[in-house]
Amino acid sequence: MSKKSVLVYGRLTDDQLATLARDFDVTHFSGTDLANDPAFHKALQGAHGLVGASLAITPDLLDMAPRLEAIASVSVGVDNYPVEELTRRGILLCNTPDVLTETTADTGFLLIMATARRAVELAEFIKRGDWEAGIGEAQFGSDVHGKTLGMVGFGRIGAAIARRGALGFGMKILYSNASPKPELEAELGAERRELDALLAEADFVCVTVPLTAATEKLIGAREFSLMKPSGIFVNIARGKVVDEPALIAALETGEIKAAGLDVFEQEPLPSESPLPHMKNVVALPHIGSATTETRNAMAQRAVDNITLALKGQRPINLVNADTWSKP
Repeated sequence: MSKKSVLVYGRLTDDQLATLARDFDVTHFSGTDLANDPAFHKALQGAHGLVGASLAITPDLLDMAPRLEAIASVSVGVDNYPVEELTRRGILLCNTPDVLTETTADTGFLLIMATARRAVELAEFIKRGDWEAGIGEAQFGSDVHGKTLGMVGFGRIGAAIARRGALGFGMKILYSNASPKPELEAELGAERRELDALLAEADFVCVTVPLTAATEKLIGAREFSLMKPSGIFVNIARGKVVDEPALIAALETGEIKAAGLDVFEQEPLPSESPLPHMKNVVALPHIGSATTETRNAMAQRAVDNITLALKGQRPINLVNADTWSKP
């Protein structure tokens, strides 16, 4: 009996590739433009499974893969996948929640701290040789401890960031754009607010919602106008959740004090973007889960998911559960 075919287009370790190869015929692609790669298109024709990330899977690509049974994304977010179309075709979509929660929350709180205390700006201050006297008011930052942290989105990652703030820094926690979370309210003293009220009350606004039709450009000019002039905005969700020109304007005019950003509307960030050059911005290249330990764990979860799926067993993390009809 011939093995099923799996196409890998993300970073897996040699051991993970070897594990897959014991059960499947594995083809590994490493190009940056696979959507237009004829070799990838040809391989799709016989593919039963896909493992990877950062490739937008379109209906046109799905049409090239008539045997496709499952996709294991090495990510939590599924905005690169037409979930309804996959469900209609009976193709399982798997992702990797849980294993990256704490690492991504570390990145979120890093942005809170670095932005409030102007860490990147002042590190550059030293590198330029400008530290010639004692630090004065021109270099002062903002306290984090004891402030109000507003979480826009309160899922696994949002809760993990809030936990750091409440338990480590004595912060008051507000949350919006989520169903009531009585357990987290009891644990952290968190209070639910409508978005407008949260924006007006919070000292730090941190966005962790998934990108959907409902959340695209959720935060724009109107929302920034509701924030405090001393407010700091942090986005570790998806760039398109924010109206980026409105964010730039709010930062330039002082409508908000600063922003910490790990995600952008276009990635990599275009060279003409002013964001990385603004003193009141800490910009990171989408490193939310980018540690060796976590990326390996994500890849391993994707390997486990695709292996189970192609062997007819329910994957650990199944996004479109309606595709699963087996007892």
